Amino acid sequence: MVSPSTVLAHAAPEFLARSSQAPSSDLLELRDGLLDHPAHIDPKFLYDSLGSSLFTAITQLPEYYPTRCEAEIFERHGNDIARHIGPVQSMVDLGAGDCVKAERLFASLRPRHYLPIDISADYLQTAVRRLRLSYPDLRVTAIGQDFSHALALPSSVAAEQRLFFYPGSSIGNLSPDDAHAMLQRIHAQCEGGGLLVGVDRVKPKQILEPAYDDALHLTAAFNLNLLRHVNALLDTDFNVDHWRHVALFNTSRSRIEMHLEAQRAVRVNWPGGERAFSAGERIHTENSYKFTPQAFTDLLQSAGYRDIAHWSDSRGWFSVFSARA
Repeated sequence: MVSPSTVLAHAAPEFLARSSQAPSSDLLELRDGLLDHPAHIDPKFLYDSLGSSLFTAITQLPEYYPTRCEAEIFERHGNDIARHIGPVQSMVDLGAGDCVKAERLFASLRPRHYLPIDISADYLQTAVRRLRLSYPDLRVTAIGQDFSHALALPSSVAAEQRLFFYPGSSIGNLSPDDAHAMLQRIHAQCEGGGLLVGVDRVKPKQILEPAYDDALHLTAAFNLNLLRHVNALLDTDFNVDHWRHVALFNTSRSRIEMHLEAQRAVRVNWPGGERAFSAGERIHTENSYKFTPQAFTDLLQSAGYRDIAHWSDSRGWFSVFSARA
């Protein structure tokens, strides 16, 4: 039973956010990526407020199976997953977005403190306002930040029984080396706790490619919106009409790749710099690595995790792993 004083204390979520102005490191990263050969932009820049909304819409598409497969796993195996995890004091949701995936686990995991983290601070703030109404007795600390290179929790977060939740196969956006480094950073933050992570599995390209190039072209809009976001951050002059979305499965690297391809020769300018792109030249915007269960188990073990278990959907398209730190 939660006392009235506890409900009152937890009624207003705490919100921690970085400055709305892009840090100089972000601007340098964007400039360096545009000048590189081939050009590339980190996928974290896909997630401004509009990008986050578009991605939420993508998860409802018939072609985009990961969200449904992951939900099926939690529905069918939720009790077993909760038993494997054990008690949860703090639930840290990496790339929380609209917080819906974590919210579906509140009843089984019963965290006392929920910490959603997302690079799109405005989108996250809207989500936690909704949680306030539905879960007035849950302590919520929302953090608007980029956790791709550093991960540090507020000192107010209890050190024991931490669970890091990394759903949707977002770990697949990282290169193998970066995924290993991310898993190590999480491990260092949850000693005595654990990790719950969604992982997309290797499948035929006839299934994979439509998930990233849908008939309604929502994924194309999501990818092209990246150029608008870069215009806002770096003061570039990208014309979205000059580019098209490309998605393909790179079999040798076991990853989906997303690119933006110039449909004509263009020159992109920004303060202090410029880059000419020839027709057909691409900007690499995202990878999504696909794993076998054994390959991801090996990755977890190499990052220091133990007591590893995983569950799959009925078609074997997706897996959820639980591991102890």
